[in-house]
Amino acid sequence: MRLLVVDLLAEREGFGRAGVREIVHHFSPEEVFLWSPHVEKRLDYGYGTVVDHPVEADAVIITGSRRNVSMWEPWMDDVVDLIRSAEVPLYGICFGHQIIAHAFGGRIVRAPTDSHFVAEVREENGRSVFASFAHQEHVVDAGELEVIASAAHCDIAACRHPSKPIFTVQYHPEAVSEVLDAAHACGDMNAEERAAYDDALLTTNVAVAFGLKPD
Repeated sequence: MRLLVVDLLAEREGFGRAGVREIVHHFSPEEVFLWSPHVEKRLDYGYGTVVDHPVEADAVIITGSRRNVSMWEPWMDDVVDLIRSAEVPLYGICFGHQIIAHAFGGRIVRAPTDSHFVAEVREENGRSVFASFAHQEHVVDAGELEVIASAAHCDIAACRHPSKPIFTVQYHPEAVSEVLDAAHACGDMNAEERAAYDDALLTTNVAVAFGLKPD
């Protein structure tokens, strides 16, 4: 398969290079394309093909970002165009969750404080998982999307589209122990920030979050 990653953390070592690698391996693609419309210069990951516009793919995933939907930038219009025109499975993580909701008429607000911790996510099917959150903006109206999970601090923690293969999560399923450690080692996180994530509690990953294969 061909996987297009809308790689919005391409300037970061831990959550960019290591995080995207963790995302990608759950899809087992033959080809990976990395599109980062928010920056002119990005890290060389040593894997994937960097592209300057979306390319044909069998699935698309939009990563988290240090940018904010509530602080709109022109490049985000191109991402919205991709979201609305996508005919293949589309997945969103954190910022990806928010901009997909925005594209389908949702509303995003910035909270007074940020949320960086591991928390329980309660799904509509009765299952719960523990996942890593790292965000300050929240989807407060999912628009056309259906809300399928919530957390104590976040009413809209996961969504799906009622008729299209679109799935989103507010949390970071790729933020497993190895990625958190890589982020700490390279300086993306300090010791206090790393200690806020009790990764012994984690019970999800990209495959579990998006149902890519049996739990």
